[in-house]
Amino acid sequence: MYKTELEIEGMMCSMCEAHIQDAIRKIYPKAKKVKADRHKKTAKFISEEKPDENLLKSAIDSTGYELKNIKIEQCK
Repeated sequence: MYKTELEIEGMMCSMCEAHIQDAIRKIYPKAKKVKADRHKKTAKFISEEKPDENLLKSAIDSTGYELKNIKIEQCK
C-alpha cells in the first residue's frame, strides 16, 4: 500500500476539491480515502500500486490546477 500526498495550488472551493478527487479517481479507480482539502492545499489518497508521478502531474495539470509537490510513502 502507498500513501500519497499532493500539494496543489489553485483550489478555491468545494467544487475545486471535487475536480481534484475526480481526476485522481479517474487514473486510480481503486484508490481509497481520496480527499482534497483547499485550505491545506493538499490531496491525499491510498493505493495498492505505487502512483506514477508523471501521470499524476498530467492529470492534475489538465484540470487547471498546479501540482507543486508529490510525497509518496510505502505503508506497512
